[in-house]
Amino acid sequence: MAHDASHYLLIPGAVVTPDSREQIALLFAASSRQGVSLTFRSGGTSLSGQAVTSGVLVDTRRNFRQIEVLESGSKVRVQPGATIGQVNVRLAPYGRKLGPDPASAAACTIGGVVANNSSGMSCGTEFNTYKTMDSVVVVLPSGTVIDTAALDADAKLLSTERELYEGLTTLRDRVRDNAESCRTIERQFTLKNTMGYGINSFLDHTSPIDILAHLIIGSEGTLAFVAEATFRTIPVSTHTSTGLLVFERLRDATDALPDLVAAGFATVELLDATSLSVAQADPTARLVLQGLAVRDHAALLVEFQETSGDELADRVGDTAPLLTKLPLALPAVLSSDAPTRAGLWHVRNGLYAAVAGARPSGTTALLEDIAVPVPALADTCEELLRLFERYDYEQSVIFGHAKDGNVHFLLNERFGESERLEHYLRFTEDMVDLVLGNGGTLKAEHGTGRIMAPFVRRQYGDELYEVMKSVKNLFDPRLILNPGVLLSDEPRSHVDHLKEAPAVESEVDRCVECGYCEPVCPSRNLTLTPRQRIVLRREVARAGAAGDEVLVRELEQDYRYEGLDTCAVDGMCQTACPVQINTGDLVKRLRAEHVGKLKQSVWKVAAKHWAGAVTAAGAALNVAAVLPPALVTTASDAARAVGNAETVPRWEEDLPRGGSRRHAADNTGSAAVYFPACVSSMFGPAEGGEGVSTAVRSLCERGGIALSIPDGIKGMCCGMPWRSKGLTEGYQEMRTRVLPELWEASRGGELPVVCDGASCTEGLLQLAESGGPAYAGLRIVDAVAFIDEHLLDRLSVPAKIGSLALHPTCSSTRIGSNAALLRIAARIADEVIVADDWGCCAFAGDRGLLHPELTASATALEAAAIAGRVFDAYASTNRTCELGMTRATGYQYQHLIEVLENTIAGSTPATGTPVSTKRRARR
Repeated sequence: MAHDASHYLLIPGAVVTPDSREQIALLFAASSRQGVSLTFRSGGTSLSGQAVTSGVLVDTRRNFRQIEVLESGSKVRVQPGATIGQVNVRLAPYGRKLGPDPASAAACTIGGVVANNSSGMSCGTEFNTYKTMDSVVVVLPSGTVIDTAALDADAKLLSTERELYEGLTTLRDRVRDNAESCRTIERQFTLKNTMGYGINSFLDHTSPIDILAHLIIGSEGTLAFVAEATFRTIPVSTHTSTGLLVFERLRDATDALPDLVAAGFATVELLDATSLSVAQADPTARLVLQGLAVRDHAALLVEFQETSGDELADRVGDTAPLLTKLPLALPAVLSSDAPTRAGLWHVRNGLYAAVAGARPSGTTALLEDIAVPVPALADTCEELLRLFERYDYEQSVIFGHAKDGNVHFLLNERFGESERLEHYLRFTEDMVDLVLGNGGTLKAEHGTGRIMAPFVRRQYGDELYEVMKSVKNLFDPRLILNPGVLLSDEPRSHVDHLKEAPAVESEVDRCVECGYCEPVCPSRNLTLTPRQRIVLRREVARAGAAGDEVLVRELEQDYRYEGLDTCAVDGMCQTACPVQINTGDLVKRLRAEHVGKLKQSVWKVAAKHWAGAVTAAGAALNVAAVLPPALVTTASDAARAVGNAETVPRWEEDLPRGGSRRHAADNTGSAAVYFPACVSSMFGPAEGGEGVSTAVRSLCERGGIALSIPDGIKGMCCGMPWRSKGLTEGYQEMRTRVLPELWEASRGGELPVVCDGASCTEGLLQLAESGGPAYAGLRIVDAVAFIDEHLLDRLSVPAKIGSLALHPTCSSTRIGSNAALLRIAARIADEVIVADDWGCCAFAGDRGLLHPELTASATALEAAAIAGRVFDAYASTNRTCELGMTRATGYQYQHLIEVLENTIAGSTPATGTPVSTKRRARR
């Protein structure tokens, strides 16, 4: 918990996870009595050191996540632990969204959004947090709770916090009576500006309660705790058109800004020459810039965002003459085509990943942001490029929100070397002089934090700096909240507590600790997140380098369960990671290092005799089903005690009987090779169901598609059980058996290989990739995608069911079959519900049997989200995921393909009724 996305590191004395305002007030009281500082942390995406402390770290993410949509979506009330992405998902049915749109929306939380006065790509200063927040509920350091929306809020502030009330009134008058202060504030806050406190509140608002509410915005946790915030939302623009305007020179691009802004472009994103060169190395972006020999070029990524097709067409038509007059190096094309737009945005969004991910091991990536008046943007950028050259910052890029005069620049620095620290200090001084000399702000979006706290006085002058110090003393007279952040009189405090990034493992050295992975991690509420797994490896390396062997042993001992045993290795972290790290790859390798020779040998034998192993597993489940449940549970618990929880599964009464054996089938004129997953042979179908294998064959018969099944199918597996456990020898054995058979059965890749379990499809894809060029021609297709493409239009559904609860899986997300999943679901049911809080169930093959606490934690939010009603059917795309969700909800889940076949056949879904009361009571 010491680590966030910034380049600072302090180790907390304690971490607490309160669950109410009342507990926050108790924390304030204890902190005041003992003189211990408090720092609030939620998403941990802050880049400027706002959320690290050596005092008490207060984790507000886990228990403050409520979202309430108000007034048909025109407002939304949110607690600080919910992310922007989660809020926007809840607002989507109303055609609304939050105004702030930072790049970290999937991971950054409302607490951080308020604390940093977040803005983003399109919102500018018009729809940032300051302009769109309607009201706030805060807990002051005194313990007083203030709801600024209450009709008597101003009177309550006066009666309960008279000194604060009168102090704010005095500061308001002091600011307003000073003409120079007014001019400085007006000049500074026409820009995006998160430097220092939001003292524009003293000019924009008159009543102390309104001033208080707006001072809280951007205060970085130094004034109060934000328990709840209510926002005015904005409409979602459903019609967009995007283009990349490439200019010969940076100045040509900046000179075009006034006309482009006047034309109504919602976003105008700047990319310098280095940005374009980096983008050209990315295969996804290469076509956009094909044929361009980058020299001094620059580009503007522009986009119209409108609410109707007619408005968009008018915008595009009106802009055509302007675009033809611009001095462009490539023809300007605006496109509404989704893949084309995605490619264009990949040029912009992939920059951080490309540069940070390619940095040398052991260096720290620094992503900074500034803003200057637009007329000064070209000079500022050109001088920044000269500073990069002077201080040897190679491959540094400049990009950002050009229409706001707001640009980001990324540096790679090696803080472990003392001479580099002095080097960085000199660069910072030159950069500060440059920005302030051009009338700019040193922080536009990322917050003052620790990194710019010593420069607040220089930006605002002595008078307004003293006003800011008075604000801090009024709210927090004991100075217990987040010391060292936002204001500092220590000239070198911005280089105290710098975090080094020691090289540890090739799989994860590119990690910038941003935390984007955390919201999608199934173990996040039980043990560790991917970020935490990585930073703990770095802490082990750091402790080892310091000679602290006791700490190394302690960390490694705890890491076995927290870091390895309870990782689902589902790869969802990679889908959210800006540098494409799959922490599961690290975990698999570390598991392999812990696997003894005996376990490797046993699982290698299992791979050789997999048909018998599958049959034995199914038979064991059949026997267990007829024995007294208490007897079987006791026996499995005893076996786990004698062996260990990482080897022996735990049997529970809700497990099904064993499944049916797989059999080969050779059909002349086959259109596809069918690979029924072995997991459905181990675990039988839901009660009353026939299983996905029967459903796939039946649907293909209905659609006139012949399938063949490989001769050796009884002993074949995708290899996932071995790969996920680090059992390299068994994995090699299965690869040697499966790939040649699939190659032959598919006639050298002529026929697709169709698998009926999403995770098994992903496993086959990985197996084929590991086989090298010899098997590059194998086409592995998930059954959901195959039926969607080849059968869905041929199938007639006589009558839809009313409602369907659908659980996508980590594998269906990673292999890209969720769109097909939703199309099939829409053919089955009038209403399809995917819970806003859905995520990987973490059953992960046998992980849910070895560590049921992991699956229980991973599924809790999704189960709670759909618990308020009963659906006609419950579906997913993998048998073990179905078991995990059945266990979580008490309702039988089936494979979506089985539900489709049942619906076509007119049979009653086996999933729309709860499992037995006895089973639910056990859970």
